[in-house]
Amino acid sequence: MEDNFSNYFNQTGKVAREYLETRLDLIKLQAAGKLSKALGLFFSLLMAFLLFFFVILFLGMVVGFWIGEMTNSFAIGFSCAAGLFILLFVVILLFREQLIQRPLSRLLIAELVDEITEQDEHSNHIHNQRPKEQPEDSGYVPDEEATENTMRG
Repeated sequence: MEDNFSNYFNQTGKVAREYLETRLDLIKLQAAGKLSKALGLFFSLLMAFLLFFFVILFLGMVVGFWIGEMTNSFAIGFSCAAGLFILLFVVILLFREQLIQRPLSRLLIAELVDEITEQDEHSNHIHNQRPKEQPEDSGYVPDEEATENTMRG
């Protein structure tokens, strides 16, 4: 009898260890998946901002040369281009919440909500299952109606 208990506890310990190791591996894989999604989003945004920066830089040079050709002074042309950059910087600074912060936060929230929704769809938790609908003629009467009907007599 004592051998059965020790054998049972040894087997249970092995199963529990294997379960914990598997659970730890699963957590590591989930973390790696979330990290890779976050890094992918970060680098795609970084590339978009770098591309935007170079487009603005070269457009500024084009504007500087164009105004310089029109005025016969490259100093005036590039000064006007610099003035446009300063104006653009001030507009972005004033409207940074509407132009940058809100869209970025919406993008990040949408990514997180999509991931959470996807994770919930794949899991079989009790809170994810739909409750069974009551049939129309089930004889169910809410408590308030039942007490009103019994009081009326």
